[in-house]
Amino acid sequence: MKLDILAFAAHPDDVELSASGTLLKYIAEGKKVGIIDLTRGELGSRGTATTRTLEAENAGKLMGLSVRENLDLADGFFDDSFDTKMRIIQQIRKYQPDIVLANAMSDRHPDHGRAGKIVADASFLSGLVKIQSAEDDIPQAPFRPQLLLHYIQDHYLKPDIVIDVSDFMEQKIEVIKAFTTQFYDPNFDGPETPISGEDFFDFIKGRMMTLGRPIGAKYAEGFTCDRILGVDDLFDLR
Repeated sequence: MKLDILAFAAHPDDVELSASGTLLKYIAEGKKVGIIDLTRGELGSRGTATTRTLEAENAGKLMGLSVRENLDLADGFFDDSFDTKMRIIQQIRKYQPDIVLANAMSDRHPDHGRAGKIVADASFLSGLVKIQSAEDDIPQAPFRPQLLLHYIQDHYLKPDIVIDVSDFMEQKIEVIKAFTTQFYDPNFDGPETPISGEDFFDFIKGRMMTLGRPIGAKYAEGFTCDRILGVDDLFDLR
């Protein structure tokens, strides 16, 4: 299955928090979208790897994802190795996405920046003809995505591009709430974390309002990119 957008995440819920509005927007337009989670988030203070997996499945259904897979790398300890990059290359060549979304290149959680760099490297290496990979013993053809963007996470980063997702704000919040052990739920008894308070949703909305204001949107999501971006028509810009 060829995808239009493939988003990678160090942990299940990374994409939902930072880029699910964008994914919802394009899914509503008929685009095929998938998520590859690198780990099960098993080191999270709340919930377990099993509950996080079920929550990720529920979030994927709410979004209408075409694909969601998990590479079962070690939360907190996955490394920038040949094996890690090859497993990501296999996913890119398998789904041949036009656009790849990856973790922020710098953030509070060390997994985020490390994952962002690994996915960026793998996206480039996936296009090299001398790197051989296979799926079910069938050789894969080289493939390089047209565009790689990094979503903005806990730390504020100045975006290179923002997407108006105002029409999908409430749906995004419901998707995030699918991770019931991670975020505010008055019926869940677990340790408090920086993201488990009821006011965390105010932070999410406030961040999105900050990103939306420069383009006249109520809510937006932002992305960084290490290359020059071009458009066919200046009138498309806001």
